[in-house]
Formats: sequence, structure tokens, C-alpha cells
Amino acid sequence: MQRMFDQVRAVASSDAYVLLSGPTGTGKELVAHAIHHRSPRAKGPFVQVNCGALPSGLLESELFGHEKGSFTGAIRQHKGKFEQSDGGTLMLDELGEMPLETQVKLLRILESGRFQRVGGTAEIQVDVRVIAATNRTLRKEVDAGRFREDLYYRLNVFEIALPPLRERTEDIPLLVDHFVSLFAKKHSKAVTGAHPEAMTALAAHPWPGNVRELEHVVERAVILAKGVQIRQFDLPQSATVSKQTPTLPPEGQTIADSLRSLERRMVIEALQAEQGVQARAARRLGVSRANLNYRIQKLGLRVKDIQYE
Repeated sequence: MQRMFDQVRAVASSDAYVLLSGPTGTGKELVAHAIHHRSPRAKGPFVQVNCGALPSGLLESELFGHEKGSFTGAIRQHKGKFEQSDGGTLMLDELGEMPLETQVKLLRILESGRFQRVGGTAEIQVDVRVIAATNRTLRKEVDAGRFREDLYYRLNVFEIALPPLRERTEDIPLLVDHFVSLFAKKHSKAVTGAHPEAMTALAAHPWPGNVRELEHVVERAVILAKGVQIRQFDLPQSATVSKQTPTLPPEGQTIADSLRSLERRMVIEALQAEQGVQARAARRLGVSRANLNYRIQKLGLRVKDIQYE
């Protein structure tokens, strides 16, 4: 992540086009915002359009605008995203989804800064910095004939690759701390961080949804948290499944010993998360109050001796 920040700082002061590549959910929109806000265009608009969300005709109207009466339903003149972002930054998200016929018109405006609205004849000049983002490998799209090579080279002046979260697990604690701070403020919670066991579980998860998935998991955990730390019980089961395969018990320890140790830790964490209120701890564990009391006695736990925050 630090290397990526170095790239953001380096390119932000220039006016070069930027290509952000990486799987869905890796934070391309956040990086685009960071580049804009660190650039000389920071006081100008930041406009975003998803190139894969609209069919070709509507996408052209969205990008370049249209004149009144240019097509059925065009009841008034419409300024497109390029005009709206004049003097600022335009983010073209999911660029790899853009139809070839629209790519031709995009290339023209990138080369000249001029375009015509749909149904119009007047040349419009704009000053826009373009940041493109894609979850596809554009070089492969070019080879397959689905993306124009000249447009690829025009946009790929400065590429920033965002790897999937599973390839940068050392960033997870930093991201968790950031999201905890963000959502504690948003939801008026006193949460300040994650318990070490919760952090271990988060670091072991493969995160197929990348940073976006982590963000949603942390927000949910902050909402559920009872104390000042996120506990493992606050995490959804899907986020506590490790990418590691199950390991054997330590030498000299039976499976029964390991299961007893795990059960003990789960009961203690549930009680800690609920500040010793056994009825609520039982609900967290999915057992009855009587069943929890039985387990406490079986494990030889002294509830009054458990440390609470």
C-alpha cells in the first residue's frame, strides 16, 4: 500500500492520464479520489461514470451530453460528464466494458479536448483529466479485438496496479484500524480497535471481495461490538473462515483437549463481549442460558474472575 501511495503522490501533481487496474473491490475509486484531491485540480469537480452500466447509446449521451430533440425522450439539452468535469477530473470506471463505437469518440476527445453533443454540431472544448479504471487486463482485451490499441496506449500513460487483498495481507491491520475509526464515528460507537484474535481471523481470511468486503465486515462488527474492541464473535462466520487448512492438535494433545480449549475460549469471549451478562452471551453462542451455565461449570470457569473491559 505504501508503494501505491508513493505512486499516487508522484502522479497527482502532473496532468497525466492514469489507468487503475485490479480486481473488483480493491479500492480503485478511493485511489482516484486521492489523486484528484492531491492534484492542482482539487478545487474542481470530481465526476464518475460507470462505463459498463449503460448501453452504447445512453453511455454516449451520458459522456458527451445531447441536444434537445436529438432522440426520443430528449426533451431538453443535457450536459454530459465531460462538460460537468471541466476543470476537474473524470473517472471512467469499468473502462473495459465500453463498446468499441464509443471508444472511437473517447479517443478523439482525449487527443483534442473537443467533442460534440449527441445530435449537435457545435464543437465544445473542455479541460479534463481522465482517470480510467478496469478489472480486466486491457492488453488481453486489445489482443482479443475488444479494445482499441490506440486508446489503450493513450490512457495507459501511468498505470497503478492494485493487487487483491489476499496478496497484501500486511495491509489488513492498517485497513481495519482505518475502517474502525471511520465507522465508530459514523455510528457513534466507542470502538477503538480489534481484539488480537479478531485481527488474526481477519488476516487469515482470503477476502474474495477485497477491500470492499473488508469494509463491510468491519462496519457490521463495529455496529455489533459491545466494548471498545471488535471481538471474533462480532464477525460474520464467512469472515472467520481461514485460508489455512485445519491443522492437527499439538503433539501430546488429543482432539478432545483441543476442542475443550476452543470451547473454553469461545465461552470466555462471549462473556467478555457481553460484559458478563450470561443471557446475552448464550444468545451469541446459540445455546440456552441453562446450556451455557452447564458449560461454564463443566469447564471450571469462575465468571467473576473473567476480565472485562
